[in-house]
Amino acid sequence: MLDHLSLGVRDLRRATAFYDAALGALGLARVWTRDDGAGYGPPGGDDRLALFVHAAAAPAPGMHLAFAAASDEQVRAFHAAALRAGGADEGLPGLRPRYGPGYFAAFVRDPEGHRLEAVHHAPAAR
Repeated sequence: MLDHLSLGVRDLRRATAFYDAALGALGLARVWTRDDGAGYGPPGGDDRLALFVHAAAAPAPGMHLAFAAASDEQVRAFHAAALRAGGADEGLPGLRPRYGPGYFAAFVRDPEGHRLEAVHHAPAAR
């Protein structure tokens, strides 16, 4: 349904360091960089997430963005990389049965305050 999404950030250097690490753990890469922004997506592909510098770039209340992970291990790697890169823990990696059987996710806040999730949907039996 969605083709791409843009987020506002105040500090592009800090934001790209965070997203390089967190999204790199999911196999994604920075695919373009300009003075006022950066884009992320599959290596060699188009951007699916863009960051643009905005002076007052506070995240919207209730907004959260979920990234697809290929495995539980990628969810764990995303969470660890995000914390090392300056993110804040919002939920350790683990099963979230209230969201559905086999829903394995982790939650963080980026340095700008955006709430992010990595999720792997797998069969309920693990």
